[in-house]
Amino acid sequence: MRARIKWVEERTFVGESGSGHKVVLGTASGPEGKTPGPSPMELVLIGTGGCSAYDVVHILEKGREAIEDCVVELDADRAETDPKVFTRIHMHFIVTGHALSHDKVQRAINLSIEKYCSASAMLAKTAVITHDFEVVDTAVE
Repeated sequence: MRARIKWVEERTFVGESGSGHKVVLGTASGPEGKTPGPSPMELVLIGTGGCSAYDVVHILEKGREAIEDCVVELDADRAETDPKVFTRIHMHFIVTGHALSHDKVQRAINLSIEKYCSASAMLAKTAVITHDFEVVDTAVE
């Protein structure tokens, strides 16, 4: 795996993945107080949620569950001193589908966090990672 980061100006960078995808990174505030893109640590958190969501969807699809949507909301704390690593991450999964098995959703999430998600495995070295979930059943709507 490869990546390239190019400094643009002030605290703005463009990251490019080996597959050619680009993302703007930034911590400097612009005129409206907005940053030009997520900070590198925000991307780490986003990547962790994406890694786990990918696993959950994949596991449920392989189990022939009628999954329609998966959202992961993350809340994290960082150390107050450098390096300001993540010390706590809570992941809240909202999994939507038709007559989904609560047990299979729980199993998929546990497998992701405990076995398959490389990002959460790395972050678990410094952070306590917790999770919960809710299942939204479209069969009852």
